[in-house]
Parts: sequence; C-alpha cells; structure tokens
Amino acid sequence: MFRPKELYIGLRYTRAKRRSGFVSFIASISMIGIALGVAALIVVLSVMNGFGKELRERTLSMTSHATVTGYDGFLQDWQKLKPQLISHPHVLGAAPYIQKEAMLSNGSRVSGAIIRGVLPDQEAQVSQVADKMVSGHLDELKPGEYGIVLGRELASVLGVFEGEKVTVITPQANVTPVGVMPRLRRFTVVGIFEVGMNQYDRSMAMIHLRDAQKLFSMGSRVNGLRLKLDDMFKARLVTYELGTELGDDYWLKDWTSMHSNLFKALKTEKVVMFIILLLIVGVAAFNIISTLVMTVNDKQADIAILRTIGMTPGSLMAVFVIQGMLIGLIGTLLGVAIGVPVALHVNDIVSFFEHLFHTQFLPPDIYYITQLSAELRADEVLSYALSAFGLSVLATIYPAWRAARIQPADALRYE
Repeated sequence: MFRPKELYIGLRYTRAKRRSGFVSFIASISMIGIALGVAALIVVLSVMNGFGKELRERTLSMTSHATVTGYDGFLQDWQKLKPQLISHPHVLGAAPYIQKEAMLSNGSRVSGAIIRGVLPDQEAQVSQVADKMVSGHLDELKPGEYGIVLGRELASVLGVFEGEKVTVITPQANVTPVGVMPRLRRFTVVGIFEVGMNQYDRSMAMIHLRDAQKLFSMGSRVNGLRLKLDDMFKARLVTYELGTELGDDYWLKDWTSMHSNLFKALKTEKVVMFIILLLIVGVAAFNIISTLVMTVNDKQADIAILRTIGMTPGSLMAVFVIQGMLIGLIGTLLGVAIGVPVALHVNDIVSFFEHLFHTQFLPPDIYYITQLSAELRADEVLSYALSAFGLSVLATIYPAWRAARIQPADALRYE
C-alpha cells in the first residue's frame, strides 16, 4: 500500500503546472487514448455479444435445441418414442418433422427451397414460427389440402401472396408410360412468416407432415423428432443422457453441434477483436511512459532534494507509479462512462445515421442480422476496465524505476 506522503507528492505532481505544457499535453493524449480504447472495447464487444445472442435466438426460433433420428435418417416409431422423450425432466416439448430439398416455381420464377413437414399443433412446442407469421396462420396447414407457408423473402422471389398457388417439384421421379417424370404438386400459399434471418426467410417453406409424407413417398415415417429444452445451454448434457437411455438405435444431435462452426467462429472473432482493441488501449497506456519520463527529467532537482531528506528509492518509485495510475484510472473511468451509454443505445445511434445517410448498414441479403443490438455484461465491462488499468500500471514501472536511480549529487550539480 502507498503511504500518505507518497500519495500526497504523487497527486501534487499530477496537479502541478509544469515548465513545459507539452508534458501535460502528452498526459492528456494518453488519458483520452485510454478512454477511447476502453469505450471501443465495451461498445464493439457488447455489439458482438448482442449479435451472437440475436443469431442464437433467431436460429433456435426455427431449429430445435436437439433432434432425435435413426442412423438411416428416418424414424418409424416416433409416436411411441415421443412419450419417452417427454418424460425427461429437461425436455419441454417434442414434435416430428420431415425435411427435404425441393424446387418451387410460379410461372417463370423458380427457386430452391427447404421443405419442412410439420404438425402445426405440435410445432409450437419446439419453435416460434407461429409467432413470426406476417400473413395467415400456421394452423391453416391442413392434411390433404396441400397448403404451404413460405418465408417472406422466398415469397417475394416467387412473386406470390397468401391464397396464390406455387408448384413444388421434388428430386424424386415417377416412371410413366411416356418416360421418367419429376414428381410435382400444386400447393396453395396459406401463410408467410418472417424470422429476420435471410437464411430462413429466403429458403424455408413449411407444409403439413402428412402432405410431406405423401409428397416424398415416406409412408408413415418421419426424419426425426425435434426437442425443446428448459435450458438450451444444457443441450449437450441432455442429449448425452437421452442417448444413454435410448441406446444405439438412435442418433441425437444438439444445437451446439448442428451450428458449431458458426458459434465457434463468433467466439474466435470475439477473442481476436478483444486482443486488437486491447492493443489500442496498450498504445495509449504506454504513452504514459513518455509522460512520466519527461516528468522525471523535469523534476530531477525535486527528486534529488527528496532523496537527501531521507526518501527511499522505493518511495520515489511509488510517487511516479501513483501519477501514472491516476492517468490510467481517469482514462479508464472516462472510457466506461462513454462506452456504457453508447452500448446501451447503439441501435438508436445506428438508426439515426441510417436515416441521416439514407442507407442500411446491415442489408438482409448479406448479413444474418438486419438490426444492430448490444448485450452489455457487467462482468465483461469490469474485465475490460481492469485490463486497461493494468496496462497503465505496467507502463509506470520503467519511469518510476528510472526516477529511483537518480543520484542527488548528479541531479544538483548544475542547479
């Protein structure tokens, strides 16, 4: 701990007017640099947290926390398997699904799509698509009526609205007297949904499970069961427990493995951004070295007098460490004061600049997320602030050590 006299002298040197205003200018630049670096750390990494959260929630609004299927990609006895899965304490819901690729056409407009067969009354247990409808309702998918629900971007590409017809062309083919013909079926658009992710809005279509079984000649089989858990972060543990309980006849996957590359990339990118932004803070923090070295040169006579009246080298080091720490502390606190409000209102700020420049920073055809949001975490803000302050403290060691080595006789020789 610092003693009162060291604190007093260190604070006095910080407040005192120096012979050259250049030293004060460098100190101010260091303080501002640390503040901007800390603010950038908080804002950028909070936006990355928000991006990851939005991406995870929107992805899981269309996919499931876990899936159960057979090793051949089909389930025959899903009605018997479902009660066994529901009995697990962490499983909130289960719903069967069929998922295949197909081609959709409307006149001259054609687009590939992923067709998902669902039971509307059970789909709400595992996804939020029923809450994302912008036209029609998911419940309007009736067996035998061949209704289809399209993503908004997909409907726009095909140029169809609710009540219009689209043709679904499957990869399977029928052998007829005139040759091999592709299997196709006319569907009526009964609803349009918008998740906010181009990946799903552009390529996803839903039909009733029984219509999908007929369309893809699957009989009573489905591709698997989709599960919703009470805690998505326990997905890996729950799938392991269910796999042990069900045996080797079933294949279970959780959302962390189905989208592992995406979320690992986000995690890696966050670490890299932290290092890059911390280097910016480091550049500003090490400007403190220049400030303190010039202060030491400016105060050589004072240092010599303090040594002659009995101040130890360790106490002299503490004086200049205190001065550098104060610069780092003020810069860090200022950065937190700037970064936190900006992170909390980043969406409003981005909207203002989009309106001002008449542009969209995150076009839906390029980015997964079209709106910028931030998730501010108190523990991360604290770690960023401590990292910046720690760099500031490290920057004081060399100038303080240099001050402690000054010999009184050499310093006072030309005074």
